[in-house]
Amino acid sequence: MPSKSTAQQRVADLRDEIRNHDHAYYVLATPTISDLQYDRLLEELRSLETQHPELLSADSPTQRIGDQPVDHLTQVSHSVPMLSIDNTYSREELQAYFERTEKLLEGQQIQWVMEYKIDGVAASVRYESGVMTQALTRGNGTVGDDITHNIRTVRDLPLRTTGPSPPAILEVRGEVYMTNADLADLNERQVQAGAEPYKNTRNVTAGTIRLLDPAIAADRNLRFFCHGVGQADGISANNHMQFLQEIAALGIPMTPDVQLFPDSKSALDAVAALELAMPDLAFEVDGIVFKVNDFAQREQLGMRSKSPRWLIAYKFERYEAVTTLNDISVQVGKTGTVTPVAHLEPVNIADTTVSRASLHNADEIKRLDVRVGDVVVVEKAGKIIPKVVRVEKHARKQNLAPYQFPTHCPECQTELVRDEGGVYIRCPNPQCPAQLKQRLVYFGSRAGMDIDGLGEEVVDLLLGHNLVHSYADLYRLTVDQLASLDWLKQRKGKQGELIDVKFGERNAKKLVQGIENSGTRGLARILSSISIRHIGPRVATLITAKHHTLESLRGAAVEDLADIHEIGDRIAESLYEFLHSDYGKRTMDQFAAVDVQLSDPEPQPIEGGRLLEGKTIVVTGTLHHFKRDEIKQLITQLGGRASGSVSKNTDFLVAGEKAGSKLTKAKELGIEVISEADFQERIQQTG
Repeated sequence: MPSKSTAQQRVADLRDEIRNHDHAYYVLATPTISDLQYDRLLEELRSLETQHPELLSADSPTQRIGDQPVDHLTQVSHSVPMLSIDNTYSREELQAYFERTEKLLEGQQIQWVMEYKIDGVAASVRYESGVMTQALTRGNGTVGDDITHNIRTVRDLPLRTTGPSPPAILEVRGEVYMTNADLADLNERQVQAGAEPYKNTRNVTAGTIRLLDPAIAADRNLRFFCHGVGQADGISANNHMQFLQEIAALGIPMTPDVQLFPDSKSALDAVAALELAMPDLAFEVDGIVFKVNDFAQREQLGMRSKSPRWLIAYKFERYEAVTTLNDISVQVGKTGTVTPVAHLEPVNIADTTVSRASLHNADEIKRLDVRVGDVVVVEKAGKIIPKVVRVEKHARKQNLAPYQFPTHCPECQTELVRDEGGVYIRCPNPQCPAQLKQRLVYFGSRAGMDIDGLGEEVVDLLLGHNLVHSYADLYRLTVDQLASLDWLKQRKGKQGELIDVKFGERNAKKLVQGIENSGTRGLARILSSISIRHIGPRVATLITAKHHTLESLRGAAVEDLADIHEIGDRIAESLYEFLHSDYGKRTMDQFAAVDVQLSDPEPQPIEGGRLLEGKTIVVTGTLHHFKRDEIKQLITQLGGRASGSVSKNTDFLVAGEKAGSKLTKAKELGIEVISEADFQERIQQTG
């Protein structure tokens, strides 16, 4: 038996090591050792604590499930009330809430935090000098049930916080939840034991945290996300984002994908992107929460009778159904990403028939353990893209084979590669026919070169007749060549019924003219339209403001590109690799051969630097001398940043006729407002 001093040091080292492994596994999702190695560390610690019982402490990793079942749940008063959140179900109501809040804080700049509303069970967890001492349900907001014995089993919550100087008192508020994959495993065990499966993650979580036996709770693998604070003594944060950083440093898991916006307009604009990211989540969400970031402003806004005025939940209905997975196929995107698609037995969800759903990536298939023939739960949250949320493993009637993700591209048979450090698997062949189709569709879209008449059906027609093998081939098409093409089109009102028609002279002239018009849109537009990874319209404009010709761009080193404001290494490397690859060189040379414009206007040198260097400018209202894209491009060429929203960081606003809320906000913030004529006068020195 080791001496007490030797054992004491080893116990301390083991506890720290195990806590670090717990944090890596349960919070960061990046395990650092195998399960066997972890179990050996835990067993060594348990053995030392048995040999030296005086070293045992309540915050030891061995004590997570050490409590005996409780006789009943005790009700305890919250030190700070846990109030509910007001809900809204429409963008219009959400906009009205923002306007009310801005009126209450009139003249103040309000930063907004946006985060997912986790569909779990609210709880408050109290730490004293870094040690977990108590956990309560919300209850009626004033009094909650003591669920400490069960919360101690939540593996991503530390029994002792990390760091040398823990707060004297810290109550973190958040959501106890269960992942869909863990529910699927639990239901499988339920059915094997002759019990009924659980319907959804929230119901099983709500029941589990109120169980009297913590051993059962431990078996169900509950998790926790922190999104708020109750009583606190020793926290230095002045706003929500600082608070989240502080608790993360203490080893407490913070709610994921939190975003900060300078104003309500930019927060509203970002809602759609957050909704689209929902299918990739491993857990259920039922809305998006918006919070005033600044704690002092929260104090000013105060409380209603049941909820604070400084936050609101934008909720959406969740619609789900159970169906059978008939098959899994993969489709290749414009940048080579290979995405698996679930083919479902058709099922009605939210008044629409759903027969396909995205499975996102190979890791998602593995996480769900989804197999062809499985009974699956499909969900549409907010009536957006359907997703497979879990497999009803207990309904698996036979030994179904695990799905094997393809190793080679289904279109061109090129060996697939996984992104370094990422989850996406790609076809690296730029000549892949599937990529060519998706690239041509994007090239013709409004976001690309905006070619009138070049949609998906027409791209299929051109590829089917072997007329196009590259972007440049589009510019060689003639009216005569197109007009006589046989075109299989769907008969109106007859789904699935195709008829053979001629493309026709009218369609041919429209398409050829649209392609010809696009050839003069310049280098930035070309770069952002040909599916170079990480190169969108704004990035392309920033780059061509410095390198306005193809020759200049080809001569730029990675370091030179990365030095451009807002670009960075990843974007620079992506563009450099494209320009110097065989495919990239050939693509740009082919554009030159068909006289596509591969330059943008050269920024005019101004004495002492570029006129708008470092300035943020917002343009609003109707203009007479500039198109909106033209004035934004000019601002960028002169060193400025063309922003879409007014904030305290805006240097001045260019206001045309019928300028609306942006003008009002600029005046409220004391931001300089100039007319279109004033702007023209300022830039006259550029020529």
